[in-house]
Amino acid sequence: MSCIVPSLNEEPNLKVLIPALIAVLRTLVPRYEIIVVDDGSTDATPELFAAWADMHPEIAYLRLSRNFGKEAALSAGIEAARGAVVVCLDADLQHPPAFIPQMLDRWRHGVDMVYAVRQSRDDESLFKRVGTKVFYRLMRTSDGMRVPENAGDFRLMDRRVVDALRMLPERDRFMKGLFAWVGFHSEPFYYTPPERLHGTSSFKPFKLVRFAFDGLTAFTTWPLRMLSLTGMGLSLVAFAYGAFVVVKHWLYGDPVQGWATLIAVILFFAGINLMSLGVVGEYVARVFSEVKGRPVYLLRDRIGRGLGASGDDNGPGLE
Repeated sequence: MSCIVPSLNEEPNLKVLIPALIAVLRTLVPRYEIIVVDDGSTDATPELFAAWADMHPEIAYLRLSRNFGKEAALSAGIEAARGAVVVCLDADLQHPPAFIPQMLDRWRHGVDMVYAVRQSRDDESLFKRVGTKVFYRLMRTSDGMRVPENAGDFRLMDRRVVDALRMLPERDRFMKGLFAWVGFHSEPFYYTPPERLHGTSSFKPFKLVRFAFDGLTAFTTWPLRMLSLTGMGLSLVAFAYGAFVVVKHWLYGDPVQGWATLIAVILFFAGINLMSLGVVGEYVARVFSEVKGRPVYLLRDRIGRGLGASGDDNGPGLE
């Protein structure tokens, strides 16, 4: 089994999580690895794993060259994972290792991917609850792909799922969408996350909005279609109003009035045009980013070999 833990300035939480994770994994599988992906931490995380490297050869510590974002850190862990089963969980202790045995049991019964789903979001702000609900509604694509609502990155995956994810060429990655896109036999696992032990989340409201827009432009085209329909509807309304003004002038000879109305209409359409250009620009920017072909992440250094320590790069098979 491989466990992927992306982290950013989570040294206090990692001191608690890693021993707890080791204690759980020792009871489940004969061989395992814990892949900690450091996404540019500025705390004492590198020193912590430098000290742990000799004591725990099953730990592989990947240090990225800078902060590339959580999606890139997850991608780095997936690329490095060698296990027949791969688990992704956060470093903030809100994804308890104690749930891994239940998720592994579902895998033994033929489920390719077990993803954890929050039972409730009552502990979050109204802004985040409403925004999350709207986001998942908008992510329902026309091709039938559905991103599971309230599902995060805490999940257990069969090797086939991991190999499929490694085949995907995207550089601007939205992992929740990629997990849903690859398909396979998936099943939810409902849980209530505990409180964060140390620190605060780095996902602020603006960053969450940006993250959601990245997901929408990566997996849906409805914003472009919405703009087309809006433009068509406004054009019909404008044509009808213009015809009304001309006919009224012919029939009644009224002078054309409405300077204030004319200015308001011009400004309104100017705003619509600028918004449309912005949405189209987001899609063009994604194309530009993909065309450049830069790597998703760069590795600064690696400590430990994980499952590679025994020379078997394929990892163990599980009965």
